[in-house]
Amino acid sequence: MNKIALHAVTLLGLAFFSLPVAHSADNFTLEPSHTSVIFGVSHLGFSYTYGRFNEVAGSYALDKENPAASQFQFSINASSIDTNDAKRDEHLRGPDFFNVKQFPAITFQSTEVATQQNEAGETVYEVTGDLTIHGVTRKVILPLRLLKEGQGMQGDTRTGFLCEKHIMRTEFGMTNMVPAIGDEVAVTISFEGVKQ
Repeated sequence: MNKIALHAVTLLGLAFFSLPVAHSADNFTLEPSHTSVIFGVSHLGFSYTYGRFNEVAGSYALDKENPAASQFQFSINASSIDTNDAKRDEHLRGPDFFNVKQFPAITFQSTEVATQQNEAGETVYEVTGDLTIHGVTRKVILPLRLLKEGQGMQGDTRTGFLCEKHIMRTEFGMTNMVPAIGDEVAVTISFEGVKQ
């Protein structure tokens, strides 16, 4: 090997070993039986009506060494809305509210992830992403508080998160019966993901 070729190989080797090491993320899938999406909204100022969505799917990738490389994606079957009143639920599925025939899914796809510690010393994933409801997409930040990571009862590895968020339904084109039915909706999301 001549000196020029040897020099080129040496430079190539140095370049390779000076590249940043890629951190592999851990992939998780939501466990439906331990995933809840609950909401509450004011009813004429007298009380709050609470409901939930019974069909939620999603997955996420956690990179602890490089949180910015983490990703989250969730999908909710809008027709699975359940407020413990069949007549009201059918109204909510209709064109006055979610219009599930035209917009069957509520989705969230992360675009940016950062972490911080809260006052209790817990890790909070500040997840920026696109939330689509009623066919309208808005940029939101979901504060996902890491509750626990470890081994589940079946010997699997899992993580658990809690998110509390307020959204304005009129920002997603759901303007019917405001202000009698509140504009601000309090949403609580709790989920466990099982490592794949």
